[in-house]
Amino acid sequence: MKAKAQENAHLGSDFRDFLAEEGLLPEVEILALKRVVALQLQEILDEEHVTKTQLASRMKTSRASLDRLLDPQNPSLTVASLGKAAAALGRKVEVRFVPA
Repeated sequence: MKAKAQENAHLGSDFRDFLAEEGLLPEVEILALKRVVALQLQEILDEEHVTKTQLASRMKTSRASLDRLLDPQNPSLTVASLGKAAAALGRKVEVRFVPA
């Protein structure tokens, strides 16, 4: 009889489990959240035909600061900057905590 093949330790797990095991899950989730925020803001700018310069002016901030907010690779994000962007676009921000 053939020897039983070794069982795969990762069988049935998913990528999220892997990231958690490696201690990377919080960092990856934060970056994913930032990407979603940046994408949503860019979509609003495109839909409303608002330039980055116009939004920066409305927010009373620099264009460089706004570029950081819109950069999906930059995880830096504050509630204050979100609030300023939302108010400048006639929107509001909703933040929720959900079970992990």
